[in-house]
Amino acid sequence: MGDTEKQTIRATIAIIGAGPAGTAAAIHLGQLGVRDVVLLDAHDFPRDKTCGSGLSPRAIEVLRGLEVWGRVADRAYRIRGLRLVTPGGREAYLPASDEMDVAVCLRRDLDYTMLQRALELDVRFVANFRAHTPLVENGRWVGMRARDGREVRAEHLVIANGAHSKFIINDEPTHEINTIMGWWRGVPFQDGYLEMLFDQMVHPLYGWLFPESAERVNIGITYHDPEKRLKARDLFQRFLDKHYAARIANATPIGKWQGHPIRFAYTLGPLWSPGRVIIGEAGRMTHPATGEGIYQGMQSGIFAAEALDAVLHRRVSEAAAFSRYENRCRLRFLPSFYAGWAFRQLLRTPALDWAAALAANPAVQRGLSLGLSSI
Repeated sequence: MGDTEKQTIRATIAIIGAGPAGTAAAIHLGQLGVRDVVLLDAHDFPRDKTCGSGLSPRAIEVLRGLEVWGRVADRAYRIRGLRLVTPGGREAYLPASDEMDVAVCLRRDLDYTMLQRALELDVRFVANFRAHTPLVENGRWVGMRARDGREVRAEHLVIANGAHSKFIINDEPTHEINTIMGWWRGVPFQDGYLEMLFDQMVHPLYGWLFPESAERVNIGITYHDPEKRLKARDLFQRFLDKHYAARIANATPIGKWQGHPIRFAYTLGPLWSPGRVIIGEAGRMTHPATGEGIYQGMQSGIFAAEALDAVLHRRVSEAAAFSRYENRCRLRFLPSFYAGWAFRQLLRTPALDWAAALAANPAVQRGLSLGLSSI
């Protein structure tokens, strides 16, 4: 075998990116009986990933369908309620209903657990593959070349390498949410409760405290700064001084503050071209109010796997299957994105303050909890 052949990986399906979107696609392909799938990522696993790490009820439902939730649950911190601080400074504690699953799981653990599940289904994993140049022949995507010269060639490529992917189709301007967060050990908090603070300094977005274990939390903010006028570290420090100074005074910081932009859009597509289908944050499937992308990434990965299975078994043409995939993503995600836009407008009114003032009423508590979890 020549040197070139040694550097060429061949598969029926190649998935570029092994985050929740890519691994969900790989797992579901395995569940559907599709073999000869290779999953490639720029990093080896386990690896750390900057993320609030919250798992919504919808994300947990998807993990159950992928038959991996039991293992993730063993590594996750279960959430039983929410401490809410409104733009007007009102505070409310909202217990989650018994039927509502919410958790926080470090991306290091979530992504690695999902990768292990994919490997059990005979998916191959290639680490340290830094995708650089698409291989296109006669208008069809047939592979990808890495920075180090290695190539993967496949009948179909799944693009799952995140919000900063260079391999997308839609080049229209996106909206952007900025984030910055830090980690501490020993911060006091109410057991089982995460915190969302809709403070005016980050309006119309929010700050948070997410417990990752009984001892460790991450605290962060999301904020809108289209003109790049704000200094993230200064804004975060002001937020900490206002809301958490006393609670972190005797806590131990873990690592450095980290941040990253989240890109989103109120439209989706196009999400495919011949030989290529785009999923997750690469396809701008991120929630505009909460910044959540894990659920959308996994669900779009499942939709893509089902489209690919239909093509491989010649039930429909590639164009028909991928068009249906795109429509399924629009129907599944856009209503909640529009609801997120409406929620951001609602925060410009006293409505959340009024609801928090009535939160002692169990019916109002249930309504607020369900409303916030379904945005």
